[in-house]
Amino acid sequence: MIDKLEEIKNRFEEVGQLLVQPDTIKDMKKYSLLNKEYKGLEKVVMKYEEYKNILSNIESAKVVLNTEKDLEFRKMAKEEMEELPLKKEQIEEELKQMMIPKDPNDSKDVILEIRAGTGGDEAAIFAGDLFRMYQRFADKMRWKMTIMDLQEGTSGGYKEIVCSLSGEDVYGQMKYESGVHRVQRIPATETQGRVHTSAASVVVLPEMDEVEVEIDMNDVRKDTYCSSGPGGQSVNTTYSAIRLTHIPSGIVVTCQDQKSQLKNFDKALKVLRSRLYEIELKKHNEEVGAKRKTMVGSGDRSDKIRTYNYPQGRVTDHRIGYSQHNLPTVMDGEIGTFIEKLRLADHAAKMSEGSTD
Repeated sequence: MIDKLEEIKNRFEEVGQLLVQPDTIKDMKKYSLLNKEYKGLEKVVMKYEEYKNILSNIESAKVVLNTEKDLEFRKMAKEEMEELPLKKEQIEEELKQMMIPKDPNDSKDVILEIRAGTGGDEAAIFAGDLFRMYQRFADKMRWKMTIMDLQEGTSGGYKEIVCSLSGEDVYGQMKYESGVHRVQRIPATETQGRVHTSAASVVVLPEMDEVEVEIDMNDVRKDTYCSSGPGGQSVNTTYSAIRLTHIPSGIVVTCQDQKSQLKNFDKALKVLRSRLYEIELKKHNEEVGAKRKTMVGSGDRSDKIRTYNYPQGRVTDHRIGYSQHNLPTVMDGEIGTFIEKLRLADHAAKMSEGSTD
């Protein structure tokens, strides 16, 4: 561990030097990436310095106990030898956690997309239930949620809803929600009281900026149209809604929540960047063979990750085999326990991978 920490310290000093180079300051993209790396390394280096200080104090206390005759000094050294090893263990554990390869996107805001899957009207209603669950969770976390686009279901809920979430550590918390969510319950339209299984897919994308994902606007077709649905007097009267089509990839993004065409365009561009980033990341992972399936899954949008069973009042996360029998509370936004357990499982898997590499 010490060797790895020394490497991190050396890299921290190297990045510090690179940040003040004239060539770096001129290159905004390079400066932004290096500055982000510097801040991440700084926390580890500060904790490492604290660790080295404790190791030094332990050695000094040992010397005093072996050589010092003064009773007062020996008493102080004994007290330190009782406290310092415990602090050493605590900081070692903190350092191990800090040295787990960190997802550079954890601190980013996100684009949240929820789509009705199999199950017809009931799937759309369930998509609406999931949206409200995340809306309440966002309120508890003091995050800001902004709806960007939606298509309402014919019997309630949403065929599709896209929104942005901004705040602290949003992607770090929400990334575990990507995948297929299943619901087992008696639909309101069911006359014979049979339990149906429906599904909705959730996609969580880190919001990328211009520096990280460049888009050639010659590859993008921009269409304007009248917005539909909730929105006041501007609905169906002004061409404020935006549709962006990325010709090389075929990705289509729409945004109509703002009365301003320019604001809708900026938001749609953010979604497009995030979707293009997801495609490039998947390609990269497949090329280097780095897409490891840990116990929390790959985050693939086709993975069935969670079941909400209404007759039993149970919510089960299939990636970690964890269930809670308080479904109404979970649907009211209390999903923090699931996320924390998934984070711990993810960290444990990464530490295990690190020990075998």
